[in-house]
Amino acid sequence: MAKKTKLMQRVETTHRRPLERLLPEMVNEYGLTETANRLKVSKATLSYWLLKMGINVRRVALAPGETLEVKRLS
Repeated sequence: MAKKTKLMQRVETTHRRPLERLLPEMVNEYGLTETANRLKVSKATLSYWLLKMGINVRRVALAPGETLEVKRLS
C-alpha cells in the first residue's frame, strides 16, 4: 500500500473511513469534480491519490436499456 500523506490521513480521520473505500464510493456517486470539492482538495490532488492507490476510474457509455454490473473481487 502507498504511504499516505498528512492530508490523506486528515481526510480519512474527517470521514472516518480509509481512502481505499471512501474514494471509489464518492467518485461513483458524485463524480471527480464534486468529490474533490467535498474533500476540499484540487482535482489534480484527487487524481494523484486515485493513481497512487491504484484506483481505476473508467467512463462507460450505455445505450438506452443497457445496464452495467460491477463485481468486486474479494
